[in-house]
Amino acid sequence: MQTAPAPHPSAAIDWDALDALKYQDEDAAVAALLADPPLDPAARASAAAEARALVTKARSLKRRKGVMESFLEEFGLSNAEGLALMCLAEALLRVPDEETADKLIAEKISTGQWAEHLGKSDHWLVNAGTFGLMLTGRVVNLPDDLKGEASEVFGRLVKRMGEPVVRAGAMQAMRILGEQFVLGRNIDAALKRGASMTRSGLASRYSFDMLGEGARTDADAERYLVAYANAIDAVGKAANGQGPLTSNGVSVKLSALHPRYEARQEERVQRELYPRMLQLAEAAKKYDIGLAIDAEEADRLVMSLRLFEKLALEPSLKGWEGLGIVIQAYQKRTRALIERLASLSRKRGTPIQTRLVKGAYWDGEVKRAQVMGRVDFSTWTTKAATDVHYLACARDLLSVRSIFPQFATHNAHTVAAVRRLAASADREDFEFQRLHGMGEALYASIDPPLPVRVYAPVGGHEDLLPYLVRRLLENGANTSFVHSFLDDDVSPEIVAADPLTTLEAKPHRHPRLPPPPRLYGASRRNSTGRDLSIKADREALTKDRASSDAPAYLKVRDPGEAITEALSGFEAWNARGGAERGRVLRAMADTLQEHHDSLVQLIAHEAGRGLQDAIDEVREAIDFCRYYAVEAERLFAGPVQLPSPAGETDHLEMHGRGVFVCISPWNFPLAIFTGQLAAALAAGNTVVAKPAEQTPRIAQAAVQLFYKAGLLADALQLVIGDGAVGGKLVADPRIAGVAFTGSTEVARIINRTLAAKDGPIVPLIAETGGLNGLFVDTTALKEQVVDDVIVSAFNSAGQRCSSLRILFLPHDTADGVLETLLGAMDTLVIGDPADPFTDIGPIIDAEAKANLDKHIARMKTDAKLLKQIDVSKLGGNFFGPAVIELKSLDQIDKEVFGPVLHVVRYDPSDIANVGAQLAAKGYGLTLGVHSRLESFAEAVKKAVPAGNVYVNRTIVGAVVGVQPFGGAGLSGTGPKAGGPNYLPRFAEERAISVNIAAQGGDPHLLNL
Repeated sequence: MQTAPAPHPSAAIDWDALDALKYQDEDAAVAALLADPPLDPAARASAAAEARALVTKARSLKRRKGVMESFLEEFGLSNAEGLALMCLAEALLRVPDEETADKLIAEKISTGQWAEHLGKSDHWLVNAGTFGLMLTGRVVNLPDDLKGEASEVFGRLVKRMGEPVVRAGAMQAMRILGEQFVLGRNIDAALKRGASMTRSGLASRYSFDMLGEGARTDADAERYLVAYANAIDAVGKAANGQGPLTSNGVSVKLSALHPRYEARQEERVQRELYPRMLQLAEAAKKYDIGLAIDAEEADRLVMSLRLFEKLALEPSLKGWEGLGIVIQAYQKRTRALIERLASLSRKRGTPIQTRLVKGAYWDGEVKRAQVMGRVDFSTWTTKAATDVHYLACARDLLSVRSIFPQFATHNAHTVAAVRRLAASADREDFEFQRLHGMGEALYASIDPPLPVRVYAPVGGHEDLLPYLVRRLLENGANTSFVHSFLDDDVSPEIVAADPLTTLEAKPHRHPRLPPPPRLYGASRRNSTGRDLSIKADREALTKDRASSDAPAYLKVRDPGEAITEALSGFEAWNARGGAERGRVLRAMADTLQEHHDSLVQLIAHEAGRGLQDAIDEVREAIDFCRYYAVEAERLFAGPVQLPSPAGETDHLEMHGRGVFVCISPWNFPLAIFTGQLAAALAAGNTVVAKPAEQTPRIAQAAVQLFYKAGLLADALQLVIGDGAVGGKLVADPRIAGVAFTGSTEVARIINRTLAAKDGPIVPLIAETGGLNGLFVDTTALKEQVVDDVIVSAFNSAGQRCSSLRILFLPHDTADGVLETLLGAMDTLVIGDPADPFTDIGPIIDAEAKANLDKHIARMKTDAKLLKQIDVSKLGGNFFGPAVIELKSLDQIDKEVFGPVLHVVRYDPSDIANVGAQLAAKGYGLTLGVHSRLESFAEAVKKAVPAGNVYVNRTIVGAVVGVQPFGGAGLSGTGPKAGGPNYLPRFAEERAISVNIAAQGGDPHLLNL
């Protein structure tokens, strides 16, 4: 495995060097891991034997299972019931209205065969919870007269008790489940319960975690700061000066202490968050207890380490042994991280507590890498690699005397192996850790008992839900050790298998999880984008803004001449066939990838798009070229034979129509421009491309790259100018079709122009605007809704045809969502789009800004302006994002193209009527739903016709070939760009029938 050079103890620590290892090739990393195994053969055999013995002994204990193990053994994630329970637990307790709660219970419970689980667990709470979830109405022991066939029991009870009691039973079942994962609703209750469990031998000490999602607003951060401060005060007073190694401690999530805890905002985070963290650390030092900084997503690692270094070297914290940090073994760069922590601990002169975990965000890291086009994953893709790497990291930690290692695990083999590593390093100063509600039997089986610290969540049910689901996901999977640890049907040899043996047998990445570049298989390579969480990538995009691909001058062409030249090249280009045209498009994609950075700079400069938006746009242009290359090969490979009668052959083939005019907008000046002409070219047409007058240099740069990739000059002509130029192109009788993306009004003009011409009727392929809505119900998670609304409504300054225009909030939860949304708006950074720290750039031009100003002025009178960000000091074409509450949908009839979000309060039970009102506006582009109820999502889809529907995510960011994009009604003609039905619209079909019997007979028939 690669490691970055270890810094000298006296030198400044280069944490950024870790990012060079963030996406290292996994197969190479596995090979390096196997070349230096953490255990020698004798230790491996000994650890495996002890692990098997621990499993056997744990299974024999009288009190062998906690509710977590019992729950996972009975349900897990391998059946419908386990998934239903997870969905129910995540949402039910936050639903304020009884009607929605009843629907949620009915929907989730109806998906499972609950009778198969009743009475099967050896833990009464799981049985009671199961019974409650099977609509009995209350969690009680079954009386004798209700013994018998489960389905009959349920039917009688539901009939007798009714829905309110059913609801109460399900709620109680969820509470029982939740309380097994939370030590207390507040820190005082947690300390009291923890002391009781310590006396009974279930724990030695605790690290308390204050539950809750990361802060979205400054008010959230202040609230969490108070909660952490109160926890430190309570834990510190109870510690009585025992010292951090033997007393309880507190764990802190940095994302809870700042609403913009992300690398792009690091300067601000360090300025605003560090004083809060220092305040907590100084309080913990005063009481001499432990304070650990929890691990979070991989993108936040380096920023966290820089803050931690500053904290570790703070003079006011000198000599305090309670400062701690959590590191994740599932990241491939963790050993290089440990090298730097060792250097930091030596510089500090006081030991650093370092908790080694396997990791809690694996599925999120995998998806993020795929969506963002990374070169590889930041994490291992196999459990065996993670487990072996954990042991390698444990060996590294134990070798550093200035680090106090803490090993968090519920895995018997990991425990046994760590004990041997510690003995080999002659270390006794370390501890094991486990999660509250898990691992009790494992550590109870070790003789003599080991000191075990319990990581214990503290908080109310409303804060528990996301944490609970994450725990269930991690430990309920079939590959999880916890899932099978106490299952007598799984042999100890399997449960306690040596991960090194497994990895040696299969020393590669997971075969069913290809790296992001191979996400789409062999036919199409995924595009690659810069990672703005990495300093080197940010610098690459900003170090020399002048060296872009912007043309030195703009070449102005006459529209008629451009069409003439394109006509001259049509026959030769069309004759090349799909395979050759696909080759050129792939070369174009590679050329775009090669010029990625300079194109990003050009887009930011000319179109005012932020760097992440510009990165996404370059990637989309690349994806269009590669996708249409595959489609060209598939659809234009030659004549396709059709069923025929004897004595005849029949074939169908497609070919280009002629010259296509492609008119693209300024809001996606590279992606849509490239996508339109790539599709037309793939189908065999030649193209006259007319970009928006606001972004001509981006278009000219793209055309030059097409020529560089091998496209003949007469196949693609660029015409620059205003709307009048586009009008001349559309009116020319020689064109064979028009592809247009822009406003509905201009699409109508083009349609009328085409209809008025003499000659052939040619196709218009149009994608226009939308009055896009997002419907939220009371099961939705507030923080997720706010995150997705911010992106959907305000990213790209709201200048996307897919941007969110109307947010529908249920009466019961609207106030809470709006409070968080308006607070989150205060954290947005508006400014120079070429600056990596900017969230929102300017409006495209003064005319567009003036239209927005007029709309706001009208809404201040007719509706209620809830908030608008003040950008008066910025000048220019900047426009502050705004939220307006409408009295009714009648107050808006057309798209407002900018960062303006309209809010409508509604009753989700009236979704059919409300949806019909939105549908009556005539648009049908994008539609969003935030709900845990599948039936609600279906009702929204039925009520509001839209080309693209997004459930529990943003409504922007369609991916080529994954979410083909396009609308209906006033939002476009179809077919969808980036989809399998797009290219045929650019082509003509020809059917060829040959009577071979005319030659004397059918040889195939005669030779039967």
